[in-house]
Amino acid sequence: MLKLLGAVCIFGAAGWAWRRGTAERKRELDTLADLMALLGRMDSEIRLRRTSLPRLLADLGRGRGPEVRRFCLSVAASLERAAPLGESWRSAAADLPLGAADRSALAALGELLQGDEESICKGISLTSHRLAKSLEEARDSRAEREKRAGALWLSGAALLVILLI
Repeated sequence: MLKLLGAVCIFGAAGWAWRRGTAERKRELDTLADLMALLGRMDSEIRLRRTSLPRLLADLGRGRGPEVRRFCLSVAASLERAAPLGESWRSAAADLPLGAADRSALAALGELLQGDEESICKGISLTSHRLAKSLEEARDSRAEREKRAGALWLSGAALLVILLI
């Protein structure tokens, strides 16, 4: 009976770890989609309204998910304290749940936001395109990665149960 309880606990832990990994990947996809929407709105607001960046980020961050909202509010608060834009943007981007390439592309945008309207919009467009490509690739491979991760966790748990019995 004790062995059966141990096996159930091992399989339960493997299932929990698989679900946690799936939730992390979903969170990354949601953050990427939210960032793309933010950058699209940011581009149009800069072109049409010419709103100041701290106020723009505070306004755009309100309707976003928790990670992107925290990102926007962090950058806006840093800018209110007269911190440099590039540094504020980079440090806020480092806290986002993204892959290294996406995080570095977003961090590089902070330097591109310092210039005239045309260069800012080009930088936003370039970053948005990079994030869109990453999001598309992640969505295409999501089902396969989840199957592979599930098989790996289940196989590992089964091997551990066999070794312990």
